[in-house]
Amino acid sequence: VDEPELPRTLGGNARRLPERAKAATIERGMPTDLTVILHDKPGELARVGEVTGEAGIHIRGMAAFTGEGNGVVHVLVDDDEVPRAIAALKKEHMKVADEREVLVVDVGGAPGSLGELARELAEANVNVELAYPTFTREQLVIATDDMQSARDALA
Repeated sequence: VDEPELPRTLGGNARRLPERAKAATIERGMPTDLTVILHDKPGELARVGEVTGEAGIHIRGMAAFTGEGNGVVHVLVDDDEVPRAIAALKKEHMKVADEREVLVVDVGGAPGSLGELARELAEANVNVELAYPTFTREQLVIATDDMQSARDALA
């Protein structure tokens, strides 16, 4: 049975990835990952959510961990919200250590889809430096130092 043809990209622009049981897509309007450094104490993550919420920033995904007395939070925001997000966080004395373009890939929910996606990147010699899920759908945020090769591998 032939599979139905999928749109080529998200929002009418999704692209089918080869050999994937469920088609994965990569967003074209790339969001930004902000790395926020906090104190490792109760309430810091709440502050990030409150400050960004008050500034009208939509956090699309997040990863948080602690180490060496600090909290490290990766916050996924839309490109057009980056300046406001950084300003709001800095105003409340939170350090924004990094800002970088990331890929947001719809990986689907089939068993093995993460392995297939990661294998395609590995075969293109793309090193995944950071990965975490978004808050909606079955999407993965991917950061790498070779965005073009990552895009080409997932084309």
